[in-house]
Amino acid sequence: MERSLTQLGNLIYDQINNQEFPWIHMQSRSTDNIVYDANIRQYVLGPRMIRRHSRNIRHIRPFTQLIWTAWFAKELVTQRKTSTLRETYYSARGQRDIEYSDQTESDNIITDLEVALNRAREEFNIFPAERSSIFGDLTIEYTVPGYEGRRTNLTDHPDGVMIGPAITSSEFLETTADKVLVIEKGAMFNRLVEERAHEKFNALLIQTAGQSPRSTRAIINRLHEDYDLPVYIFTDADPWGLHIAMVIISGSANAAHLRGLATPDAKWIGVLGSDIVNYKLPTEPLTEYDHKRLHELKADPRYDDPFWQEELDILLEIEQKAELEAFSRYGLTYIVDEYLPAKLQQ
Repeated sequence: MERSLTQLGNLIYDQINNQEFPWIHMQSRSTDNIVYDANIRQYVLGPRMIRRHSRNIRHIRPFTQLIWTAWFAKELVTQRKTSTLRETYYSARGQRDIEYSDQTESDNIITDLEVALNRAREEFNIFPAERSSIFGDLTIEYTVPGYEGRRTNLTDHPDGVMIGPAITSSEFLETTADKVLVIEKGAMFNRLVEERAHEKFNALLIQTAGQSPRSTRAIINRLHEDYDLPVYIFTDADPWGLHIAMVIISGSANAAHLRGLATPDAKWIGVLGSDIVNYKLPTEPLTEYDHKRLHELKADPRYDDPFWQEELDILLEIEQKAELEAFSRYGLTYIVDEYLPAKLQQ
């Protein structure tokens, strides 16, 4: 990573030394250059390229921001330090008076740097705030400074281990698990840990805390690819739960420039719209925004499969949605005792 950042710096230096206005050539991230590739089952960037040129007055601000971000990333890599997206934003404003209208602008520049280098931000030590976690029989070895060589088993922490830089960069040594169970919500994750679902199902448990962060999706992909573990996703029966599952399976348009984040063979096992009917679950009515989102998903090429279309149609037909916790009507342990065994057997 340090080499890529150094090469970028040398390119800019040589352009200035040659009395050129410095520029950077990279793939366009505009929506019309983001296309769905059915062969690999995820969004990718198309062939169109753009040149961000300091000679163009409209490009001077983002160009300057990009160069500063590259410098900051090189500082992180060479000093073996990490930063959150939020810290990067404030470092720019505080250390070098690099102006941003808000953090979204800063985050977009970091994504531009990813595209320019064809590397993920995690490789230059910039991470989102930690919020997802993992639990189960997986022994890891840390590689972060000060902890190199230390080993731990992820069952050692009853609340689960937060998926941050230390977990993301660690070596996965061994596991007895034969599957990965991904859970949308923290409360249900805690329930499964409490009921020792990792032992009952011989599974690694990962909670996404809503839409899963990229580092979490990368770990899911890594466990599937390196250990050949099947992945099962467990979310609310609403348009947002469906999309949480689909982003794990097929990736997102925002990360179309990256690979290794999607797990196309992962399976969404519930809560399905058909489960609402079959299990007579307590529900809430769909909102107008839910309706709009469901119709958007029906038009999304990632949902072309008849299975997804049918589940979307069921939600629209019954005009109801349900949460994971709805199964509590049958008792606190019903999820572990009845529902998940039936789903996994299918």
